[in-house]
Amino acid sequence: MKKLGILFGAAMLASTLQVQAADKLTVLLDWFANPDHAPIVVAKARGFFEKEGLEVELIEPADPSMPPKLVAAGQGDIAVSYQQTLHPQIDEGMPLMRIGTLVSTPLNTLIVLEDGPIKEIADLKGKRIGYSTSGFENAMLGKMLSNAGLSSDDVELINVNFSLSPSLMAGQVDAVIGGYRNFELNQMEIEGAKGRAFYPEENGVPVYDELIYVAHKDKLDDPRLKKFINAIEAATVYLLNNPQDSWKSFLEVYPDLDDELNKRAWADTLPRFASRPAALDNGRYERFANFLIEQGLIKTAPPVETYAVELR
Repeated sequence: MKKLGILFGAAMLASTLQVQAADKLTVLLDWFANPDHAPIVVAKARGFFEKEGLEVELIEPADPSMPPKLVAAGQGDIAVSYQQTLHPQIDEGMPLMRIGTLVSTPLNTLIVLEDGPIKEIADLKGKRIGYSTSGFENAMLGKMLSNAGLSSDDVELINVNFSLSPSLMAGQVDAVIGGYRNFELNQMEIEGAKGRAFYPEENGVPVYDELIYVAHKDKLDDPRLKKFINAIEAATVYLLNNPQDSWKSFLEVYPDLDDELNKRAWADTLPRFASRPAALDNGRYERFANFLIEQGLIKTAPPVETYAVELR
């Protein structure tokens, strides 16, 4: 009987260890950690993942384009990505599924100097516009120009790599496309050159989710995914109710981010987090897919349920 008890205890221990191993979860961030990731960091720092039985590892990418590709290849559980890149990836046949939303509004903007000559988008005729990456940013700009009665032929596009606000402040360009409203605008003001933003969603571009969570489409029955989204929702509620305590928790994990820029970005990003991260707006995804087709960035718009899901 004693031997049976020992065997039973060993079996239970082995089973427990297996469960603990299965509850480890790898989340690949889209960029280095920053206030855009506040709900994830708060969920980790304040034990919301732990309450769901998850041990979450956050990984910053060496190459920002890789996280969704790694998840599609089975080398990560969840990736933080972008709705504007999900559609082309689905068009290419990548086995990805949107399982939640992190930032539910666009962050991208078209930025000019506030005290400069550009008062409205139509004033950009004959001007130089800096960009960092082609594709969606150029399509977004094209639509915003068209909405103002211009075309891409009316402006000069200059690749400034990722030096958006510095190139604008230095006078190398008259505007930049792709700067984030919660970062570039604050960085410019801190450095004494206040900017003015034109928002794509107010100038012809359909509203989209800036940051989303994606997983492999064949792993949606993995119970860890629902636990992750549940923890993110709880953390977001806490974050919105307790922004200052959450900021302190964020800095406990990433103390190097304790500066004026990140503090301002933190405050500006708070209202943009999805308070219901699992919720899916099918119409939003359909409209945006059709916009990308019009812009020549994807060929077809498959049914939303084939690449986006609301975990219940």
